[in-house]
Amino acid sequence: MAESADPGPQREAVIELLAVISYGEISAFERLAEDAALAPSLADKVALATMASSEFGKVAPLHDRIRALGGEPYAAIAPFREAVDEFHRHTAPADWYESLVKAYVGDRLAGDFYREIASVLDGETRDLVIGTVEKSAQAAFIVGRVRSAIEQDPTLGGRLALWARRLMGEALTQAQHVAAEHEALAELVAGPGFDVARLAEMFSLLTEQHRSRMAELGLEP
Repeated sequence: MAESADPGPQREAVIELLAVISYGEISAFERLAEDAALAPSLADKVALATMASSEFGKVAPLHDRIRALGGEPYAAIAPFREAVDEFHRHTAPADWYESLVKAYVGDRLAGDFYREIASVLDGETRDLVIGTVEKSAQAAFIVGRVRSAIEQDPTLGGRLALWARRLMGEALTQAQHVAAEHEALAELVAGPGFDVARLAEMFSLLTEQHRSRMAELGLEP
């Protein structure tokens, strides 16, 4: 039997999840476009502009799915804008390399989080979420640039490691605030009855993945 594309009683939470992912993609587009202006070479500028275009291209399918579930995309996004914008206000990069680390650590941390949640979604929404958070081309570019810079200036590694740890802390804090303000979404994340053990296991996994990502960048976890 084919898997239903209807999330059933989770509909409100799924719409909220798609909305916050959508605004994350819009924000990623804006940040990458701004970061392109800081790029040290034309090749880097074009690479980031291409990434920005890719992020923006992921927004329309998310909005289509929200509409298919009976929601209105911009109304669904509205309650999440302040939280996402606040995170970016608190984590404004000071230079090109901090912007690269933020794009890698911050966006992929969010991707890990959404990928974990996607495991409990209906098949159509799960595939959409996983496809949206996939950023392999972006990762390869950033890892190459950051590792090369650290090899040329080893002192840069210490500063970027501190920056990456700060991003992790800010992201987890903001995720907790969002969950506290959106009961349906929190239940989707933590399970019925707010399963604290499940939530702790998820955050432990996210932390381990973050450490692995730090190592990929050549940074001390």
